[in-house]
Amino acid sequence: MIQSNPFPPLPRLPRILTVANQKGGVGKTTTAINLGTALAAIGERVAILDLDSQGNASTGLGVDRRDRQVTSYEVLAGEAPLQDALRPTAVPNLSIVPSTVDLSSFELSLASDPQRAMKLRGALHRYQNDSAAKEAREALSYILVDCPPSLSLLTVNAMAASHAVLVPLQCEFFALEGLSQLLQTVEQVRGALNPALTIHGIALTMYDARNNLSAQVVEDVREVMGDAVYSTIIPRNVRLSEAPSHGRPALLYDFKCAGSQAYVRLAQEVIERERALRAVPA
Repeated sequence: MIQSNPFPPLPRLPRILTVANQKGGVGKTTTAINLGTALAAIGERVAILDLDSQGNASTGLGVDRRDRQVTSYEVLAGEAPLQDALRPTAVPNLSIVPSTVDLSSFELSLASDPQRAMKLRGALHRYQNDSAAKEAREALSYILVDCPPSLSLLTVNAMAASHAVLVPLQCEFFALEGLSQLLQTVEQVRGALNPALTIHGIALTMYDARNNLSAQVVEDVREVMGDAVYSTIIPRNVRLSEAPSHGRPALLYDFKCAGSQAYVRLAQEVIERERALRAVPA
């Protein structure tokens, strides 16, 4: 599945971060939506690329399924340029490339294509070099790619096209169980497709202060992964769970709730790590 890389290095900006974990229910889409909103709220220009055929990021940002004429499927299939799929949301400075169930056929349709793992990288390369998209492209500072809950061809496409991977990790038993497999996939992609790919950080999610197990998981993950783990911990929060049903990020639904405030702090950490990375000589 992993082929050699035919494309030049990724652009310095926008920064492309893949939000990935093969386990479902760990807060991946919640993180993509609310981190994107928090980054936008502090002045960054952000786009979310929905690569999950369930389209939860699109729904969570209020994009009606009937309004998804140009989606991530068309972008990956080369049927539409990325700029045609980008659409604004109710959040200032935040746009999204929506998805539909059509994306579920992507892997099967490209089974015999030797460059099937590089479709998103190719779409971003064309976007980078499209003079008509120059103004929009240069305005973007981040693209967050929301992946499906699997280490599928879509996830490999996202990693091959990204600068770094952000891993949401649930504060529950077996939290570390699948992390080694994800890290192994990152290493494979780095070796074959994207040498510059890094782990941006691990975001601990769904923390329950009433549960001793949550505290033990935090301790174990920090012991194993060290500085790769963000300081911010995302709590288990009812308002975070309610917000998607209203088609709004939690930061718009209830800015003062504990979950929203945690994502604001996480966004600040992401910015701080980005500044540190940019300060390191190439």
